[in-house]
Amino acid sequence: MTSPLMSTPGAVSAESHDAGVAAHYGDPAHEGRAMERSSAWVDRSNRGVVRVSGPDRLGWLNDLTSQLTRGLAPGDATEALILDGRGHLRHHLSLVDDGEATWIHTEPGGGAALAAFLESMRFMLRVEVEDLSDARAVLTVLGPGRAEAIGAASLGDVPARPAEDGTDLFLPAERLARAAEALTAAGTRAAGMWAYEAQRIAGHRVRPGLDTDDRTIPHEVDWVGRAVHLEKGCYPGQETVARVHNMGRPPRRLVLLHLDGTAERLPEVGSPIELDGRAIGRVGTSARHHELGPIALGVVKRSAPVDADLVVEGIAAGQEVVVDPDTGANAQITLRRRPR
Repeated sequence: MTSPLMSTPGAVSAESHDAGVAAHYGDPAHEGRAMERSSAWVDRSNRGVVRVSGPDRLGWLNDLTSQLTRGLAPGDATEALILDGRGHLRHHLSLVDDGEATWIHTEPGGGAALAAFLESMRFMLRVEVEDLSDARAVLTVLGPGRAEAIGAASLGDVPARPAEDGTDLFLPAERLARAAEALTAAGTRAAGMWAYEAQRIAGHRVRPGLDTDDRTIPHEVDWVGRAVHLEKGCYPGQETVARVHNMGRPPRRLVLLHLDGTAERLPEVGSPIELDGRAIGRVGTSARHHELGPIALGVVKRSAPVDADLVVEGIAAGQEVVVDPDTGANAQITLRRRPR
């Protein structure tokens, strides 16, 4: 489905997984700067949206997911994973509770599958699950001025998920265009998925199904602490998470790749990451950041030297450690991150 915001002047459609929303509105570099320095809105109306209501919802989600949701305060945003019995990802949830219902968004096209899974796990509990992917549209507002911009736009009472990387608004689909116009009138710049994805990658936030594969476990991709709570009760996949945390090491680790800027292309998702001609991992999403240049996320073997120069599709790539090789076994570590 094509977003109505594709009629915004300068809009150029994104491709592949984000087809139907804008890649940019004519100037992705300035759009990226607005995200960091002022405020920008991003059309993410292709996201799947699920609403869970009923008095048992938070305890029920607590038992199903990797996150501590029991007692979640209204307005507190978090992430959660639904894992299989071996600790591999089934669904990733970005969620917020408003005191009456829990609002969730997930990857494009994923709303129906998530709602169907949750519906299958209701049993006799007092919960109601609705797939609202066609009725609600996610509009994300970013930047240090986002709170003021949202207030000035007078958007009314809509569910909002305020997180470190932006505020997600769960708008009725018919109000999406009017909300974007009001934000623009309040001084917020339109920004596309090019700049949004570049900021996400620079922030080391993996995207399920693109930066992950069917073997990914949470420790490998920096989800522990962000989407996995280590001190909560039982849930599917917890045994794997606990075993790696207390006794083992994950077989792979997440890296941020700084790609050679002379290359005119970005690597394809899933392409091999090579060291001395040998494949040691796979690349995930990539983008051109307005300051860092071409960057990508990838997972490599834990044993790969942290200072080695790598190659992806013939493109030289320097690695920045995101997940330390010593992660696991309850190690006390300091992650080497890009200074902010």
